[in-house]
Amino acid sequence: MRRSWVPWLALAALLAVAVVVLVVRSRPSASPTARAARLDSELACPVCTGESVAESNSVESRAIRTDVVKRIHEGQGDSEIRDAYVAEYGERILLTPSNGGIGVVAWGLPVVALVIGAAGVGFALRRWTVTPRLAATPDDVDVVERQRRDEPDDAT
Repeated sequence: MRRSWVPWLALAALLAVAVVVLVVRSRPSASPTARAARLDSELACPVCTGESVAESNSVESRAIRTDVVKRIHEGQGDSEIRDAYVAEYGERILLTPSNGGIGVVAWGLPVVALVIGAAGVGFALRRWTVTPRLAATPDDVDVVERQRRDEPDDAT
């Protein structure tokens, strides 16, 4: 029984190592240029449809890009800069959902769907491996033997 858990434990350990490596490598850079690029891609163009400030070439987007760099050099944090634009343009300026209110649904729903899907697959696999195979009863064997005797031989 214990040997059947060894591959699963090895898979879990490998998955844990992969997650740690991804988290460590995905930390954002704190350089002013990287921060400005990240903020520009998180803010929506106020006059364009479906474009970020980083993608748009409108006058408003260029002004926001310049202002973001200025605010970073003044020492403002990313959340302060985002909050300033939300105060000026409203929540529609943010391309990423907030961590509160309806934003929790936008962030949490995919995670919940993945967990439910993984649990469903796990339960199905468990059920398939635990379900016992049915053995033939003596009556079943008799039925098969009678059928074999009654059928003509197809070898001719």
